Amino acid sequence: MTQQRFVIVGAGLAGAKAAEALREQGFDGRVTLIGAEPHHPYERPPLSKGYLTGKTDRAGVFVHEEGWYADHDVELRLGVAASGLDRGAHRVELADGGAIEYDRLLLATGARPRRPPIPGAAAPHVRYLRRIEDCESLKDVLGSVSRLAVIGAGWIGLEVTAAARQAGVAVTVLETARLPLLRALGPEAAQIFADLHRDQGVDLRLGVTVSEITPSGVRLGDGAEIDADAVLVGVGAEPDVDLAVRAGLPVDNGIVVDAALRTGDPDIVAAGDVANAYHPLLGTRVRVEHWANALKQPKVAAATMLGREAVYEELPYFYTDQYDLGMEYVGHVEPGGYDQVVFRGDVAAGEFIAFWLSGDRVLAGMNVNVWDVVEPIKRLIRSGTPVTPQALADTGRPLETLATP
Repeated sequence: MTQQRFVIVGAGLAGAKAAEALREQGFDGRVTLIGAEPHHPYERPPLSKGYLTGKTDRAGVFVHEEGWYADHDVELRLGVAASGLDRGAHRVELADGGAIEYDRLLLATGARPRRPPIPGAAAPHVRYLRRIEDCESLKDVLGSVSRLAVIGAGWIGLEVTAAARQAGVAVTVLETARLPLLRALGPEAAQIFADLHRDQGVDLRLGVTVSEITPSGVRLGDGAEIDADAVLVGVGAEPDVDLAVRAGLPVDNGIVVDAALRTGDPDIVAAGDVANAYHPLLGTRVRVEHWANALKQPKVAAATMLGREAVYEELPYFYTDQYDLGMEYVGHVEPGGYDQVVFRGDVAAGEFIAFWLSGDRVLAGMNVNVWDVVEPIKRLIRSGTPVTPQALADTGRPLETLATP
């Protein structure tokens, strides 16, 4: 009997964890991991956090030690992109002219930085942050310039801003919205991050547009000039769906998959940043560009590839570290899809929990410099227990007592 071959396209965290999950779940056939980058799979959060600031060394960003792949009989095809997908022939075509046949296929192609159509956006002093080389280039920049302009006040932009300020670099942040992180957090919590960065000396320019990146900085839509030695563009990411589109797979804000991470082809699954997955608890499709999905979805993807029943129903989770603020967020709220935000703790002192409510039910929670509370927040969300704002805000009442089992 011919040995089965499972192929994974995308050698990031999701791809590496899928290879690990296949072996852990007993698959003894061939596993091939294809990656466009020449490096062994690595995690991306350190690129805007610990590795950028020097708290994490280079070895600390990789998912596995180098010898893990050989030890677990995982074939690596690195430094070569997948250029095509022949679903009928069950074959992945490679940019170097080669091809690899598969029995089951996982697409973990991730996301790529959005590159806005701004004149000068490709100039030598402009940086983007997605790959390890981008981080290392940015580290050199932060060690050599005195002024940085950051276009976009999302998670990447603000984390790089914090790293730059801690390196002694003057930073101007340019954002079209009226607050940073407004779409992700809403105005109540977004204001906290605006205040945080202004307290650290950041020149935060909100409600502005960029008309051009110039050799000496940035020109705004109103003609104002922002002097900068270097510019970081951090205006979000877009799912890398090119391979799926060319193969005729359903695509809508990512590769469309069900709760088992199956695509429209029964032999192809998708996971990580690129997967727009139906979430059975939330009752909607969710595509999350965060570490937790890339870490946890591969177990479900592997089970589905092996023909086993599996459903991905983890609540979305992400975290950030900026200056002395550490934050975790769990749950899912569409922009404007909540009635109120309730704060528990001392917001002024930077130690609190925020809850997003729809009616009397918790949709999401964010803990700031308060730890070991994610699990009770998850139970509140999952249980749908009705809860009053007064009970949520009462620090004398343990969170564990608020959710019915």
